[in-house]
Amino acid sequence: MIPLTQSPSTRVLKPWANVPPKQWDDWHWQLDNRLNSVEELEQIINLTPEEIQGLTAKDKFRVDITPYFASLIDPDDPLCPIRRQVIPLGRELVDFVGMQEDSLAEDEHSPIPGLVHRYPDRVLMLVTTHCASYCRYCTRSRLVGDFQQTFKKNDLERQLDYIRQAPQIRDVLLSGGDPLTLSPILLDYILSRLREIEHLEIVRIGTRVPVFLPQRITDEFCNMLRKYHPLWINVHINHPKEITPELSAALAKLADAGIPLGNQSVLLAGINDRLDIQQELLLKLVKNRVRPYYIYQCDLVKGAGHFRTTVARGMEIVEGLRGHTSGYAVPTYVVDAPGGGGKIPVMPQYLISQGVNKVVLRNYEGYITTYYEPEDYDPHLIDRAQPLTDIRPEIGQEGVSGLLQGKAKAIKPQGYDRTHHRGDRPVQES
Repeated sequence: MIPLTQSPSTRVLKPWANVPPKQWDDWHWQLDNRLNSVEELEQIINLTPEEIQGLTAKDKFRVDITPYFASLIDPDDPLCPIRRQVIPLGRELVDFVGMQEDSLAEDEHSPIPGLVHRYPDRVLMLVTTHCASYCRYCTRSRLVGDFQQTFKKNDLERQLDYIRQAPQIRDVLLSGGDPLTLSPILLDYILSRLREIEHLEIVRIGTRVPVFLPQRITDEFCNMLRKYHPLWINVHINHPKEITPELSAALAKLADAGIPLGNQSVLLAGINDRLDIQQELLLKLVKNRVRPYYIYQCDLVKGAGHFRTTVARGMEIVEGLRGHTSGYAVPTYVVDAPGGGGKIPVMPQYLISQGVNKVVLRNYEGYITTYYEPEDYDPHLIDRAQPLTDIRPEIGQEGVSGLLQGKAKAIKPQGYDRTHHRGDRPVQES
């Protein structure tokens, strides 16, 4: 058992037993007292040889753990789900098949530093390389935690200018690093500048700060955020043990400020890749007014090899969720495609077969039924209705939907026509 003493706000480990509650609840103090060395962690954890190997590795990804999050670790269990997410292991440095430094090809989709424009109508703004604590499976470990790569004010201004000049952008996601580690003044500035852009409709923030540092979510901070609605926040909670009274209080403050909350988790081997763990996590999220949004297949990024599961495992978990609990408690299971293809939803097959004016479907119990489709449906009837919005151009990104709408006859890989060229006729790439 963890040696604990009680504080009015939280559990406190012995090394901090004499820290006044007011200081413990100060998010600045939490950041200033993060643990990152063998010597510091040995005070609260019985480290294994492989953990010591990971902590002393020369080229390791950055380690920083807030005292609050460290207080959730079981010091005697190397398989503790909290512990495994933040304490490095020697096997982090082992290469694996398919491993990539930038597995999502974000750099290839960055027209300017820190801004990723992969989808037609939305962009990702990387506003910092700092996090409150560092997840060992981090997708952006190539730059996160490296203070030399921190985005400067000039970089942020260039990102804002790009958005201003691209009227097709309606949605911006702030990420990094973690945007909620920025100074309140700087975050307020970024949000205010974004809200001045007329064509921008939605601002989203991706953060793990409420999990690592719930003390950061103060009433004053929430009052600042609520000025910039519509504002959405996705948190990152992987295991039900992360949902403490402190986290619940932080989530309640954000929800009470009118901010819709979603959760993005990662499927992690030995941490949450079992149905009962996922069920408990998802139901606790809903109780805290957090909508399960995505569960990601772990990326092919350096350091994450030992966290990866098979896709079949993820499908098995989704099969055990759909129909067995409320639909709004079931996240979309996605593979963020290596090479920059974006998020691909993966799910069990419920459409068994299709015939003339009928489809055969099955439910979660295996019940199979026939749904009869209308024989007199006119898909062109709606064409006479007045358009409600202007269709934003998506030149070159219409995808499969474009084929269904008749905008193209085929989607061909680059060089397809040249590869299949026969004879002396000139090649006409299309």
